[in-house]
Amino acid sequence: QVQLVESGGGLVQPGGSLTLSCAASGFALDNYDIGWFRQAPGKEREGILCLKSNDDDVPYYKDSVKGRFTASRDNAKNTVSLQMSDLKPEDTAVYYCATDLEAAHLAFYYCKGYGLKSPDIWGKGVLVTVSA
Repeated sequence: QVQLVESGGGLVQPGGSLTLSCAASGFALDNYDIGWFRQAPGKEREGILCLKSNDDDVPYYKDSVKGRFTASRDNAKNTVSLQMSDLKPEDTAVYYCATDLEAAHLAFYYCKGYGLKSPDIWGKGVLVTVSA
């Protein structure tokens, strides 16, 4: 079964750190672009960190997470992680990973907000709550 599953969400205090994982099954994630997205209460979903399949390409970071969030691939585990540090209450959201198996780079450019067709594979999301 082709799917993405996020894990690692939870409650963290402001200034704290958390790492989310996106695990793929049914396909090799390292062959595809992947986007990390989040949707805060009452707000639209936004792409925050976008990775191309080629690790030599520079990832895209939304300004609001630049310098605080990073991502890395573990090809042996078929996962992509999102390392989040210096978390702020405004980072509270449901976090999703997504990819597209049909259109090369669609997930990357959709993640950047180019308004293309939505990627075809999404995880169900995990909740991250930043609160004292």
